Amino acid sequence: MNAAAQARTHLDLLDRQARRFTTQATPQGQVVWRSWGEGPPLLMLHGGAGSWMHWVRNIEALSRVRTLWVPDLPGFGDSDLPREGLDADSLAPIVLDGADELLKGQAFDLLGFSFGSLVSGFMAQAAPEKVERLFMTAATGLGIVVGPGRELRSLRGVTDEQEREDVLRNNLAAMMIHDPAHIDAMAVAVQDRSAQRDRVRHRKIARSDAMLRIAPDWRGPVFGIWGRDDGIRLRDPAAFDALVERLGLREKHVLPDAGHWVQFEAAEAFNALVARLLAAG
Repeated sequence: MNAAAQARTHLDLLDRQARRFTTQATPQGQVVWRSWGEGPPLLMLHGGAGSWMHWVRNIEALSRVRTLWVPDLPGFGDSDLPREGLDADSLAPIVLDGADELLKGQAFDLLGFSFGSLVSGFMAQAAPEKVERLFMTAATGLGIVVGPGRELRSLRGVTDEQEREDVLRNNLAAMMIHDPAHIDAMAVAVQDRSAQRDRVRHRKIARSDAMLRIAPDWRGPVFGIWGRDDGIRLRDPAAFDALVERLGLREKHVLPDAGHWVQFEAAEAFNALVARLLAAG
């Protein structure tokens, strides 16, 4: 079995191991959730053009210490697109309602990645009594606009398997992963399965400073994690540090040897850090 087949097999196995739930987003659509592990609840929200698979290298480690609740956000992955014009602010109440239904009102810790960190921020603003701690990974909405590091390529009309892989690797290097050597078969498989099912178009809030504006409404402890080579940080490290200071974080962590998709590219360090922060109480 080659590396690509092994990656697909691993994703399928992880999916089969999950407990699967659905919640009603609107009369027109459902949100699909997956859950692994035991212990207090930890909600994990993926990034743009993603799905639950953005956490493929974190689920096994974190499910040892927590019950993970991982939705495909509305309009992504297996979840329905309830209506047009969705963005982080309008997704937040849908996810909150689903979490309230599944957890029967229990409070939870919340871990968001990229676009999912922005959804998490709006959730913490709307329901501070439900979000005990907020963990933001590669947070956007800081007022830093970063374009791709190289030209993004379209998969439209690409049928050749090798050409498709080349496009996926190019796009991962442009936006997600700093070191091309880290773009392995698993990264390609996740990107291939997830990006083509992103139906939430014209997202704008991530390019604004919305996170800075809602941060004063957060009540629980907030932690921030970024890759050292994330384009959001690299554009102007001094400006990045000044903006992050305005979030009022309890702790800020910058992991080396990682770009935007830090929990994938530096999975071992990320998992150890999040486990430690969760255990700290």
